[in-house]
Amino acid sequence: MDSIAPDELLPALSGQRLQRGVSRGLRGLDFVCVEELVPAPGLRVDVMALGPRGEIWVIECKSGRADFRADRKWQGYLDWCDRFFWAVDGDFPVDLLPAETGLILADAFDAEVVRMGPETPLSGARRKVVLRTFARTAASRLQGFRDPGTAAWVTDIQPPR
Repeated sequence: MDSIAPDELLPALSGQRLQRGVSRGLRGLDFVCVEELVPAPGLRVDVMALGPRGEIWVIECKSGRADFRADRKWQGYLDWCDRFFWAVDGDFPVDLLPAETGLILADAFDAEVVRMGPETPLSGARRKVVLRTFARTAASRLQGFRDPGTAAWVTDIQPPR
């Protein structure tokens, strides 16, 4: 049987590689992650992480200067998390990133929190919506993975309007 080289298993796009490394690194901190989560209509975060004490982090992965400068929605994500972070690779010019946000250095295999984002706790009502969306999105993806025949009707959960 032919073996698969580790690089063949990596996502093709650099942003997806960062998502993978961030999710791996945060798992080491006892967080679980959902990638490409839609917390509200018109928003899609790269990674949403749920911590062991119920804390919710949003991580936006940026592959380069142009990717960062093109992002016009990131401030809208602040209302959907307790802490916000940028995730970039070691070549990214980190001086471009706002100093009042968190910073994670990542590659396709791991990540390290370099700077904690300030804590701005969600209200109870908002936390309930975010946790429900997180759980239902994760469960629907798992169901689609376990039973591919349901893929036609199991889609990502749409947040409440």
